[in-house]
Amino acid sequence: MATIAVTETNFNEIADEGIVLLDFWASWCGPCRSFAPIFEKASQKHGDITFGKIDTEAERALAEGFEITAIPTIMAIRDGIVVFAQPGALPEPALEDLIRQVRALDMEAIRKEITDDIDSGRAEGPEDGSRP
Repeated sequence: MATIAVTETNFNEIADEGIVLLDFWASWCGPCRSFAPIFEKASQKHGDITFGKIDTEAERALAEGFEITAIPTIMAIRDGIVVFAQPGALPEPALEDLIRQVRALDMEAIRKEITDDIDSGRAEGPEDGSRP
């Protein structure tokens, strides 16, 4: 699967299920341009993962919503939960390792930890009161 352009309009359609890798970038960013072929190659290799690119210049609200302060920033979302976010371009082996680690996550344990954190007051839940 090739990478897709992620916007405010289509973000919710892609982010709720499965594994989503996001590349926050800008056209003027040299490291972003260097990382782009690595991200694209991984998208061709892992067809079961959604690879999205968010142009931080065009999609300022998304960048601000995720508190992106440096680009490129790589973010991994699994089943609607952000499980990784880190600024900086990754070399191909590191990106492959990230993918391996995200695949291996025990999402039931992560959901339980989030629920426990909310119940104990260490984290906030959704504003509507629903559970993850």
